[in-house]
Amino acid sequence: MANGGGGGGGSSGGGGGGGGGGSGLRMSSNIHANHLSLDASSSSSSSSSSSSSSSSSSSSSSVHEPKMDALIIPVTMEVPCDSRGQRMWWAFLASSMVTFFGGLFIILLWRTLKYLWTVCCHCGGKTKEAQKINNGSSQADGTLKPVDEKEEVVAAEVGWMTSVKDWAGVMISAQTLTGRVLVVLVFALSIGALVIYFIDSSNPIESCQNFYRDFTLQIDMAFNVFFLLYFGLRFIAANDKLWFWLEVNSVVDFFTVPPVFVSVYLNRSWLGLRFLRALRLIQFSEILQFLNILKTSNSIKLVNLLSIFISTWLTAAGFIHLVENSGDPWENFQNNQALTYWECVYLLMVTMSTVGYGDVYAKTTLGRLFMVFFILGGLAMFASYVPEIIELIGNRKKYGGSYSAVSGRKHIVVCGHITLESVSNFLKDFLHKDRDDVNVEIVFLHNISPNLELEALFKRHFTQVEFYQGSVLNPHDLARVKIESADACLILANKYCADPDAEDASNIMRVISIKNYHPKIRIITQMLQYHNKAHLLNIPSWNWKEGDDAICLAELKLGFIAQSCLAQGLSTMLANLFSMRSFIKIEEDTWQKYYLEGVSNEMYTEYLSSAFVGLSFPTVCELCFVKLKLLMIAIEYKSANRESRILINPGNHLKIQEGTLGFFIASDAKEVKRAFFYCKACHDDVTDPKRIKKCGCRRPKTSIYKRMSRACCFDCGRSERDCSCMSGRVRGNVDTPERTFPLSSVSVNDCATSFRAFEDEQPSTLSPKKKQRNGGMRNSPNSSPKLMRHDPLLIPGNDQIDNMDSNVKKYDSTGMFHWCAAKEIEKVILTRSEAAMTVLSGHVVVCIFGDVSSALIGLRNLVMPLRASNFHYHELKHIVFVGSIEYLKREWETLHNFPKVSILPGTPLSRADLRAVNINLCDMCVILSANQNNIDDTSLQDKECILASLNIKSMQFDDSIGVLQANSQGFTPPGMDRSSPDNSPVHGMLRQPSITTGVNIPIITELVNDTNVQFLDQDDDDDPDTELYLTQPFACGTAFAVSVLDSLMSATYFNDNILTLIRTLVTGGATPELEALIAEENALRGGYSTPQTLANRDRCRVAQLALLDGPFADLGDGGCYGDLFCKALKTYNMLCFGIYRLRDAHLSTPSQCTKRYVITNPPYEFELVPTDLIFCLMQFDHNAGQSRASLSHSSHSSQSSSKKSSSVHSIPSTANRPNRPKSRESRDKQNRKEMVYR
Repeated sequence: MANGGGGGGGSSGGGGGGGGGGSGLRMSSNIHANHLSLDASSSSSSSSSSSSSSSSSSSSSSVHEPKMDALIIPVTMEVPCDSRGQRMWWAFLASSMVTFFGGLFIILLWRTLKYLWTVCCHCGGKTKEAQKINNGSSQADGTLKPVDEKEEVVAAEVGWMTSVKDWAGVMISAQTLTGRVLVVLVFALSIGALVIYFIDSSNPIESCQNFYRDFTLQIDMAFNVFFLLYFGLRFIAANDKLWFWLEVNSVVDFFTVPPVFVSVYLNRSWLGLRFLRALRLIQFSEILQFLNILKTSNSIKLVNLLSIFISTWLTAAGFIHLVENSGDPWENFQNNQALTYWECVYLLMVTMSTVGYGDVYAKTTLGRLFMVFFILGGLAMFASYVPEIIELIGNRKKYGGSYSAVSGRKHIVVCGHITLESVSNFLKDFLHKDRDDVNVEIVFLHNISPNLELEALFKRHFTQVEFYQGSVLNPHDLARVKIESADACLILANKYCADPDAEDASNIMRVISIKNYHPKIRIITQMLQYHNKAHLLNIPSWNWKEGDDAICLAELKLGFIAQSCLAQGLSTMLANLFSMRSFIKIEEDTWQKYYLEGVSNEMYTEYLSSAFVGLSFPTVCELCFVKLKLLMIAIEYKSANRESRILINPGNHLKIQEGTLGFFIASDAKEVKRAFFYCKACHDDVTDPKRIKKCGCRRPKTSIYKRMSRACCFDCGRSERDCSCMSGRVRGNVDTPERTFPLSSVSVNDCATSFRAFEDEQPSTLSPKKKQRNGGMRNSPNSSPKLMRHDPLLIPGNDQIDNMDSNVKKYDSTGMFHWCAAKEIEKVILTRSEAAMTVLSGHVVVCIFGDVSSALIGLRNLVMPLRASNFHYHELKHIVFVGSIEYLKREWETLHNFPKVSILPGTPLSRADLRAVNINLCDMCVILSANQNNIDDTSLQDKECILASLNIKSMQFDDSIGVLQANSQGFTPPGMDRSSPDNSPVHGMLRQPSITTGVNIPIITELVNDTNVQFLDQDDDDDPDTELYLTQPFACGTAFAVSVLDSLMSATYFNDNILTLIRTLVTGGATPELEALIAEENALRGGYSTPQTLANRDRCRVAQLALLDGPFADLGDGGCYGDLFCKALKTYNMLCFGIYRLRDAHLSTPSQCTKRYVITNPPYEFELVPTDLIFCLMQFDHNAGQSRASLSHSSHSSQSSSKKSSSVHSIPSTANRPNRPKSRESRDKQNRKEMVYR
């Protein structure tokens, strides 16, 4: 590479003269235009020999002159350049210096003159002002004098200058779109000029160039013209011209713009100080902020550090490149060295890093002097900037990208409490293989990066799971995960937090943020406290009809436990139904084999085939069970007002409509397809259900309007043509595709009246005898309790219902729950002696741990299912709370409207308190704790519940029945005739055998930590690492953990009707209307009984049927479950769906364990044993509460021979059994059998 030099022989002008001898430079006619040669040994005494050498080597590309003492400027014959080869670098540098210092001088001169003018004219200005004041500025008549013409001109000039200045300021400040485009364009052109410098750096420092033929010079000229115009705008807009003149960007323009014009004039190019364009990189962060690319402080800081570091590095490399390739002026430019620009960049880097390899170094004095000062500043910059840059890059969010939606694939966003436990439970259920093809991508959004275990979990599911770090409270993060195109957003709650209200408030804020960003997004959120669900109703865009759901863990957890008080083991069965479990096959004939076969069943929905249209629900249910091997428990009913409702076992008065949605219990989603594919013509003779597949028969396509009109006409009893239930507007819009409305949890409600009216109008297909069995035309005899209950005996909290009439408020305003006037807590408090003297049996004992500082668990959710209106008043189980009175006072506000509730202040660990409430005679003992989440050690969170459970199981009791009967005779109030039929000590049902040990007391214990279940049963062999659903206490229904409710999130997403069905079964009939009412008043409101509210009582409830006695006793000894299913369905409209069996029933040992386990949906040929209890859905009995004697309540039966806990419902028996205990004489005459429900 040729090196540009300048001058010779130490002359300050650098023009021509030789170094020592004064020999001039000679130009060769065949020198290459882009090459310059240097001979270090040239001298003035060898000029003639140099000429001869040049003439003899005409083909060479360069000329070696042995006595040359200066540089040669490359030139071509076409370029009119200096014929003497004289360097002109000083002209380029002079243009920049003159511009800079000349402008600076003019500015300073202007300021000086202005200052002097101001000082000199200051006194004169004061004199003129004083004269104006003395002469007055107004005329004698008060009118103002006209303004001087000069003043108008000055004002006009000032206004014009100001407007121009403002316009220039707007243009360069990026406040408008034009300004932003201009700023970005200037930066882009600066980078373009820097790139041109990089290209030209491979050429000599100074060379002759033709402007009209050099393309890069033309582009550089155009760029600099634009820079000059932009400089003018900046100058006009500047308030302080002096500081503007000294700015870095101005200095860059001074030393880069004028030399370009000089190069055009002189037809030569000089690299010079064009490297200063690299300083424009400092503005890179500002440009990115203008473009809205940089938004966070860390990203802005990182770009700032990088731009300053790189611009300083490149600028210093440009200076080293200039001086090293030129040489020192005082050395006649003879000590230069050929270095490329990128070698200089490398030299500066190894210098800043203090490495200094020595392969490249500065030789010139100017270069070395610059390196000395650069090491000081560069080392400091390197030592401070580089670590900070690395730290910012290291702290940059690993999961800070944006989600890229995949075409044809939906995605959901999961946020809230994201931990290894919550995510693993969610993914295990959401991505279960039993579901149909899950073509959904799961996007997790959390503000904390995952730990190594959670990160490994994400990597295992990388094809369907992505994680992004951020917060749903930040709209930018919501945009990153494409929340507007997401199918749903799921919010997980921390079930183990110390402050449930604070956790609910956080999730509510998340809902508000998401709904504010995209109101139409479907949200499914977990809530801990029931009373906090009311806050969701305040969100304008929250709409449960569009799929928004709130899964209240306290409501469902206590609802499951309450259902276990009515049918022990039901909590386990329901929890397994909506959880996806894989089938585990066990060959050994153990209780685990039958339990796990039932665990593999889940809840599914599917539309029914048109072959079922017109059939009654029991007929379709029997057909599905026998032929399709499916258990249908409910259907979706579309009423005349276009509302969808869930009817659970509605009975034979309902006919299946076209397009009816059925709710099935099955082990796989593919099995449920049989209900949709079934064709009577093709599959009527098929025996293998696996062969029921889609056939070629043409299926009728019925529009939504047709389905709705048929349902409407079915209700109103008119033809479809004459029906006016649907308006013309609805007729035109019913075919519009919309999201399916979630179903209301009211099972019959206003449909019951229309169904019964329709039934009365149509000729009945049932014989009077069958109608009597169905409860439609019979007057059932008095229910027969097994233990005496002295009704007039005033038990605190047990209201009397004598003399009730239609003017008394017995139910809440919705008719879904029993209601009473609010009671003071003092009226329901029992002392230990009062409780011991009170005849309590068949009741529910709730042992609660809590104090004045404990978080409320919402006991209302436990009491409401036990006070459902589909129970008659005498069937309600008395509830006794045993616990701290300070805690119960805080809960009492939500309990004071429920009848038959009492409180015993004390502690569940006190055996005296437990004996006082006759815990050995209770139907269920519930153990709860409000202090579980206040302990950090997870293994100690359940210590109180475990200690209470073990304490009860270790208690010993006397003959409870004998003691109760003896006491009852003594405690009968005066005036009551003991020989009265209605008040005799024992009505003729199975007598309760005495419970002598606490092990036989039915207990259900709430746990927080799943692994603590191993401490409940000391005689089981469960491994500590066994999953909760595989442990014996959970399978037996004696333990319940809130973690099993995690599966409801994914179940609700795939089918929002499932949550409605679960809530209908669990809560006793809570509806959105009731929730809105509770949100308004935080209490149930009493209402008068009307036909509409009384119709709400007509809904199914869960019960347990004993096979030891009753009309099904003949099937209990070796009969098939399928025969029992069909007989119960045909005869009594009861839908059986599971078995509660003794754990050792399959063994032939004489002393069997009294523990039972749950079998869900056994097959048709499953063999029954006499001690089995059958889970069934029982119809509401309108006649059970008509007589006065029906106020007696069913109570206790043998734990080993089916402990009966629900209402007693009299059903005629078809066969007499000689071993059945006889009833009272009045009932013996009727020759009836009793069937006991639990």
